[in-house]
Amino acid sequence: MAIRGYEQPLYILPFDHRGSFETGMFGWKGELDAEQTAQIAAAKRVIYEGFQKAVAEGVPAENAGILVDEQFGGAILRDASAAGHIFACPAEKSGQDEFDFEYGEDFRAHIEEFHPTFCKVLVRYNPEADAALNREQAARLRRLSEYLQGAGNSLFMFELLVPAEAAQLAKVNGDKKRYDLELRPGLMVGAIEQLQAAGVEPDVWKIEGLDRREDCEAMIQAARADGRDTVGCIILGRGEDDTKVREWLSTAASVPGFIGFAVGRTDFWQPLVDWRGGKIARETAVDEIAGRYREFVDLFREAAGGRR
Repeated sequence: MAIRGYEQPLYILPFDHRGSFETGMFGWKGELDAEQTAQIAAAKRVIYEGFQKAVAEGVPAENAGILVDEQFGGAILRDASAAGHIFACPAEKSGQDEFDFEYGEDFRAHIEEFHPTFCKVLVRYNPEADAALNREQAARLRRLSEYLQGAGNSLFMFELLVPAEAAQLAKVNGDKKRYDLELRPGLMVGAIEQLQAAGVEPDVWKIEGLDRREDCEAMIQAARADGRDTVGCIILGRGEDDTKVREWLSTAASVPGFIGFAVGRTDFWQPLVDWRGGKIARETAVDEIAGRYREFVDLFREAAGGRR
């Protein structure tokens, strides 16, 4: 087991969304043409400019980062690299229940083309779900983990989602909020332990929001088990409203080992919708995204106290 880990503060503005942009924001289905692809790329450029503005206005450049996909954000990835920003790029196919590589057996070449600070995966993994499916996912993820450690370039960022199984939801009478509070934290610990046992070794875990400090502490204990003392965790926004995201960030920031966050849609979705609908100017959308991102950075740093 070779662990690099990441312990520096890390404030990510993620906009690697693909399917949700195509259908949710633009209302398109099926294969996109060049003009449609360009429109999504242009929308993502607005988000990136919001990030740049926030950094120019005081968000620490050494801790600020973006997460954007190659499909719609290749030019942004190159710009971020040239500018010396922290940047991450996803390796997974978008919108799938089972993890697989976006570019199949060419995944290495696509990582090496951009040399991102972090190679990121989003994985839906419930430790009580189908065991064969979990083994298949873990085997693919181990390949990526071993490659990244061997290549010695990009670090490994793992976004863990634990969707409820039907039997688990039944235990809480179908109440998803109760599932999140009562069952999901323990399942997340189980997922981390299973993946580690399968040889999957992230440097940073992206963790779904948690309401209780003790659950955040349990995540750190799992992520840093057995000598993994340098592994960091960041909390993700999951598209929740501003109030809930602030609660999650404040709770996580109070726990050593939670080094930051990845909050995307809560930052950019409404400004982009308003800009595309002609309600606000492009510059206003950039300003709003920058302001929201900066507020979350300030909140996390304040809640972390002297640790940030």
